[in-house]
Amino acid sequence: MKEHDWIKIALTPFSWVYGFITDLRNLCYDHQLFSSKKPAQFIISIGNLTVGGTGKTPVTEYLTRLLASKVPTAILSRGYGRKTKGYRLANSASTAEDIGDEPAQYFRKFNPDVLVAVSESRVKGAENIALDFPEITLLLLDDAFQHRAIRRDINLLLNDFQRPFYKDMPFPGGRLREQRRGAKRADAVIVTKSPALLTDIARAEIMEHIHQYSHPDTPVFFSSLSYSEPESYAGGTASLKKVKMAVGIANPLPFAAHLRARFDVTEEAIFRDHHNYTAHDVEALIKNLKNDTFVVTTEKDMVKLKPLVDALGAAGKFAYIPVNVSFGHDTARFHEWIFSQTDHLFRAER
Repeated sequence: MKEHDWIKIALTPFSWVYGFITDLRNLCYDHQLFSSKKPAQFIISIGNLTVGGTGKTPVTEYLTRLLASKVPTAILSRGYGRKTKGYRLANSASTAEDIGDEPAQYFRKFNPDVLVAVSESRVKGAENIALDFPEITLLLLDDAFQHRAIRRDINLLLNDFQRPFYKDMPFPGGRLREQRRGAKRADAVIVTKSPALLTDIARAEIMEHIHQYSHPDTPVFFSSLSYSEPESYAGGTASLKKVKMAVGIANPLPFAAHLRARFDVTEEAIFRDHHNYTAHDVEALIKNLKNDTFVVTTEKDMVKLKPLVDALGAAGKFAYIPVNVSFGHDTARFHEWIFSQTDHLFRAER
């Protein structure tokens, strides 16, 4: 037996305790012993059962592109990793330290068409948005599946194809934030990071596993990641051959696999998720960097690294690769479902 297996066995009793605590918490919400408030806006929550790395950011961006042109929209996030507290509204002076890396990325992409805000309390954040921006009728909650103090109209649960929740266990023996049965709260499940070509048999098997824990009629959609062409920190596209990968995300494996397939990866620097980069980090990344080699990062890393890179005059040696979500054959079916759930919002805007 491998050492990893022994560690998992040793931690299993603690997973039982953690799972019991999360079950008790959910039971209190189910029976209204803990209060849950419905804000004025229509709420779509994008979340998961697994700790980090299931693709919430690309899915949130996909929904924003799909819906924000039809109805006034805001994105509300906790702002994980920021150095501030309380409710904050993103503006042109906001940095990742102020609002967190994902919200900074949302603001960079969607301002001024979409409002971006952060708040540890989603209820207070939603109330502040409703008070100051009553015209906003759709609120996208980034990473809020377990934040049950706020009631939502649509609960989207993401399931990583490579690390499915139905094969995992609660923390610390596994990576689940709660028991698998939490999937029953999902209105739909999106299997993320799926292979672009997935057989009908494989899809059916995955759906069967998911429906063991969700409601049997809960729709399941399959999506995959698609990477855009590299963009230079200095602006414009970047032509890459040799690259040094630098990432601080929960699951760097898909990004690393993409780089290895397309470029000559000479070195890999992997930091913890939501890593707060320093000038020392940037200096280490460009130290002994050859003229024909670029430092390549994710877009989430770029929003934190760019001010430091610009300050050192090294923007020309850095590039990032945006990532998008594709629903492939499920695109029409997913659009039909999401529009059927939100159609009343669009009618109100006409």
